[in-house]
Amino acid sequence: MMGPKSPSWVVLGTASPPPFLSAEHSHFAQFLLAAVRKRHFAASMDPGVLLSLIANAVNSSRILMLSMLNHESEMQERMLDCGDDSDEDLENEISDTPGPCTLELLTVLGEVLPVPRRFWAWETSTDWWDRIVLQVWDDSQWLRNFRMRKSTFFELCDSLSPVLKRHNTRMRPALTVEKRVAIAIWKLATPDSYRSVGNQFGVGKSTVGAAVLEVSKAIIKLLLRKVVTLGNVQAIVDGFAAMGFPNCGGAIDGTHIPILAPEHQGAQYINRKGYFSMVLQALVDHKGRFTNIHV
Repeated sequence: MMGPKSPSWVVLGTASPPPFLSAEHSHFAQFLLAAVRKRHFAASMDPGVLLSLIANAVNSSRILMLSMLNHESEMQERMLDCGDDSDEDLENEISDTPGPCTLELLTVLGEVLPVPRRFWAWETSTDWWDRIVLQVWDDSQWLRNFRMRKSTFFELCDSLSPVLKRHNTRMRPALTVEKRVAIAIWKLATPDSYRSVGNQFGVGKSTVGAAVLEVSKAIIKLLLRKVVTLGNVQAIVDGFAAMGFPNCGGAIDGTHIPILAPEHQGAQYINRKGYFSMVLQALVDHKGRFTNIHV
C-alpha cells in the first residue's frame, strides 16, 4: 500500500515551500511542481535517468531563482520610484504585476522546445523602377504615367519624407520614400489592380495597399492645408474676368467616388446611376488649381 502523499515541495528536498512558490506566484508554481513530480516518479524506475534528471532540475531551479531575483529587484525599484504613492496603492500595483509567463517557465523546464525559424521572401525584381523609370524616362513619360514631372515628384517626396521615411531592419531593407510615393501615385492614377501594381514595382499586393493608405494620410496631414487654399481672391476674380467670366471667384463641380456598400447603410450611399459612391465637391481657380474640396 502506498503511504500518504507527500507535500509537493518535499520532492525538492525542503521541509517547507520555497519562497518562489508562495501564493503570490501561484500562477506558475503548478508548472514547476508538476514537472518535478513527473521527473521524480520517472527517475525512481531507472538510476541512470535519476542522475540526469537531478542535474536538469538543479539547472532549472537556478534559472528560476535568477528569474525571481530579477523580478524582486524590479519590484524594489518600482517601490523606490513610487515613494509618493500611498502604501495601499503600491501594494495593489505590485500584487497585480505578473511574474514570468507560462511559456517562459515551460521553456525553462524543458516542456517547450525552441523551434528554429527562418525569414524568407518571394524573389522579385525592381529593375523596372530602379533602372527604367528613374534613369531612362523623360518628363513626357512621367506626365503620362504619374500625372506630374520628375522634378515635381521628387519635391513631393521631400515634403512627405518626415512621415513616410522608415528604418531598415534585420529582415529586409525598408522601402524608400520615393518608391512608396510612386506606388501610391501609380495606383491612384491608373485602374490597375493591387496585384499588377505590386508585380510592376517588385512588392507584394499588401505592400501596395499599405503604401496607398500611408501616402494618402501623409498628404492630408502635411500638404492639404498648404496646397488646397483659397489664396488671393482678387487675383482669381481678375483671372476669370480675363477669360470672359466677370465677377467669378471659382469653378465648382462634383463627382461620384465609387465605394463598397457599408453594412446596414447601403441605401444611404447609392446614387442615381445605381452604384454605391461618395460625392466629392471641388472648387478650382482660373488656373485649374484646387482651392476647396469637400467629401
